[in-house]
Amino acid sequence: MAGLVLGCVLFGLGSLIIVFVPLGSFAMSFWRLLVGALAFALLAWWRRSPFPHNRRCWWFAAAAGVFLNLDLALWHESIHAVGPGISTLLNSLQIFFLAAIGLLFFGERPGGWQMASLVLAVIGVALIASPEFAQNDRAAWGLLSGVVSGAMLALSMASIRKVHTFAPVALLPLMLILSVCGAASALPVALLAGEALLPRSAQAVGLILVYGLVMQCLAWGLIAFAIPRLSLALTGLFLLAEPVAALFLDAFWLGKPVSALQWGGAALTLVAIYLGSVKRR
Repeated sequence: MAGLVLGCVLFGLGSLIIVFVPLGSFAMSFWRLLVGALAFALLAWWRRSPFPHNRRCWWFAAAAGVFLNLDLALWHESIHAVGPGISTLLNSLQIFFLAAIGLLFFGERPGGWQMASLVLAVIGVALIASPEFAQNDRAAWGLLSGVVSGAMLALSMASIRKVHTFAPVALLPLMLILSVCGAASALPVALLAGEALLPRSAQAVGLILVYGLVMQCLAWGLIAFAIPRLSLALTGLFLLAEPVAALFLDAFWLGKPVSALQWGGAALTLVAIYLGSVKRR
């Protein structure tokens, strides 16, 4: 569980990079997934990790990559519209989608304590997010893109979970397939949309490398490793560590004012994560 929480926090830290790199939303998704794919290819070659033989494993791994690309691009749009903190909060609503997918397709019925944790978590997220929409004229687009990005993230994670129902698949080949297919789906959209695709400074190149190596390889790898070992609802609950980390970044790095109501929401979210993890153990 510690690895999952670390992965979630690192994943949320990626929102800062989007603020400082002037590239399009799909372009940033492309670079993150491409850098990740190259790193996973080297690691898979070094470890001699076997690729899956089951064709359905390939299809669902590819689908996970396409959904992750859509999640990233829409999350980037939300970051540009409403900032790193609120966009990551909206993306964290994937917890609802994951719980629903787990119930409908994997037979995972959340218990009473887990349902209570979900309710507390949503109240916490609402307390953090609500003040933002009183002072931002791009809030509607930021809200829509952020929520839909959460749905795409849930579908990506559910696809990873589905891969393991057909056959055991090593992490590195799975992440390589996912990253390659995600990058392949991002590039045409970035080109058709006329987005700025190429970084124009050494700083931008460095940040892109960090985004791909740390946020895609390390963070997403830790999350993907945990998915088949936990229920989807509990995985979603732990992913709420992302928006709490983003709120701290907004307050202490970007100097954004954070109200007592928002800090209360962050505390409530952390309590929900703790309750969910304790009842699981």
